[in-house]
Amino acid sequence: MGLIKDIKNTQNLKKIYGENAKFQLDRYEKIQNKFIELFGQEPSGFFSTSGRSEIIGNHTDHNHGCVMAAGINLDAVAAVIKTDDNNVYFASEGYKDMNIIDLDDLTLNTKERGTTTSLIRGIAYHMKEDLGYNIGGFKAYVQSDVFRGSGLSSSAAIEVLIYTIFNFLYNDGKLDNVEGAKTSQWAENNYFGKPCGLMDQTACALGKLVFIDFADPTNPIIEGIDFDFNKEGYSIIITDVHADHADLTQEYAAITEEMKAVAKYFGKEYLRDVNENVFYSSLMNLRECVSDRAVMRAIHFFDENKRVLQAVEAIKNKNLKQFFNAISDSGESSWKLLQNTHATGSCQQAMTLALALSQKLLDGEGACRVHGGGFGGTILAFVPKKIQNYYISEMEKIFGKGACNELSVRPIGTSDVEIQG
Repeated sequence: MGLIKDIKNTQNLKKIYGENAKFQLDRYEKIQNKFIELFGQEPSGFFSTSGRSEIIGNHTDHNHGCVMAAGINLDAVAAVIKTDDNNVYFASEGYKDMNIIDLDDLTLNTKERGTTTSLIRGIAYHMKEDLGYNIGGFKAYVQSDVFRGSGLSSSAAIEVLIYTIFNFLYNDGKLDNVEGAKTSQWAENNYFGKPCGLMDQTACALGKLVFIDFADPTNPIIEGIDFDFNKEGYSIIITDVHADHADLTQEYAAITEEMKAVAKYFGKEYLRDVNENVFYSSLMNLRECVSDRAVMRAIHFFDENKRVLQAVEAIKNKNLKQFFNAISDSGESSWKLLQNTHATGSCQQAMTLALALSQKLLDGEGACRVHGGGFGGTILAFVPKKIQNYYISEMEKIFGKGACNELSVRPIGTSDVEIQG
């Protein structure tokens, strides 16, 4: 059993997985065995980083807006050991090739864009050159149940996991998880080549249910919120519509670009810095400079920021009616104004169909909305437990058995399974 025998009773494992901790032992043992098969030695430890669920705040973070998000019970787990050759050997379940990165060469290689190699090199560069942190070689085997293309931020989980490994192996686990989120975003923007906000990485790094205000992205306001949907009689259900959004980078980029184009008209870089009243009074002239879709996406941004604040206030006051109204309005706005339920010009609109069916099944109770980046992946629904089985059964008739998954909020952030107590 190797290290597995040492984590059976660790408090940290129980904090991560709660009642399901004992069911994770088989998974960890398989990860350890695969590590031994690949590298011919046992790992020295395990690390875990959760996926995330965007509760509300669709496409606001990249323009310095507000969001409510949560780390979830699905995670990426790495078995790891240090090396003394300053190389990173990074293998992942489901991928044939191992990523090998020489940490003596951290220069940007544009040929690596879009790869895990670029993320590792970018994170290492930013930690060492920009922040002055320690880095070093390691071997890792990663298994993730944060399924790709699901809107649960499988890529952000991997990014934060890489940072966490460097943190614990070479910085005694003393580095800040918020800094880890920023580093991960930096690597994704600059080395991986994908524009993104900071919400995904922050939720993966911190866990819990959190409100984040990105007005100053170098120092975001982060507030943990204590709320248990399960105790209030609701389940968080995501439905995978089986329309993979992994190759739609340009669709996502267009949202950021169009919002910033509107901001630029007003001499600002981000919409958060634009006065909403001035925006509306300038619509006639604005339309001559940007597309109508850009204008509508800006309207979504202004309204969505307000909805996030309404949702946070509602949760704090345990006013579920007000909370679900905000969630539903967010979903409608993403559908109609932000227009991220399907790819431009596509007749395949599985996400839009899923939302329509979900609204019909909920029949005025709970709420549903686009989940994450949109264009594919998953939708999110708050489903009354009294109709949960019916809801799942009906959705899976259309989108296939196993399409629906119940999420729970992870109580802690990215962590070293062995060290943290």
